[in-house]
Amino acid sequence: MASRVFQCLEPEEREQGLQAAEAAVKEGRCIVLPTDTVYGIGADAFNNQAVATLLATKRRGPDMPVPVLVGSWTTIQGLVREFTDTAKTLVEAFWPGGLSIVVPEAPSLPWNLGDTRGTVLLRMPNQPLALELLQRTGPMAVSSANLTGNPPALNAAAARQQFGEAVGVYLEGGPAEVGTPSTIIDISGPSPVILREGAISTERIAQVLKLDPEQLRRK
Repeated sequence: MASRVFQCLEPEEREQGLQAAEAAVKEGRCIVLPTDTVYGIGADAFNNQAVATLLATKRRGPDMPVPVLVGSWTTIQGLVREFTDTAKTLVEAFWPGGLSIVVPEAPSLPWNLGDTRGTVLLRMPNQPLALELLQRTGPMAVSSANLTGNPPALNAAAARQQFGEAVGVYLEGGPAEVGTPSTIIDISGPSPVILREGAISTERIAQVLKLDPEQLRRK
């Protein structure tokens, strides 16, 4: 089946696109969707073959685990070993938005996102189309929509230039507004550490956590 770009800013194509994307995800296929930061390539987080296909499509190894996007605050509670005060503070301050949080995963989850060492990277994007899709599909493994080494796509057409027919459904939801990947903070260890500076500044995160920014930058 040929791949298709759905223009989801057009009301009549939006629902068609959401239905096609939901069906593709449930069948274990990859799709491209907009997020607030950059466009993403996504698959069912609990379908290990689909996640393996996602990594292969990006030409990326399991040494860089795939993040998981969720459609609501409450979803995180079933995915983590413990919903700590730090996690709660960060979720309430920055979700939906450009902060990805690394937390110890719930031990019972049957997924394989790569070499996660017992953690999972979670984010709730501030993008209405993405949130609506996530509420239909449940948690999705989503990585930036680009071949490894290339810049992330900021619209569906740019993603299609890189992935072509390897992805069947592309959702065009307008340009990614932030254009910068999310900031990643690891709260799985004894103290929070910024792993990647991005859409949200270390200073803003430090302010919310009542820490000095340099404490967060420690490696």
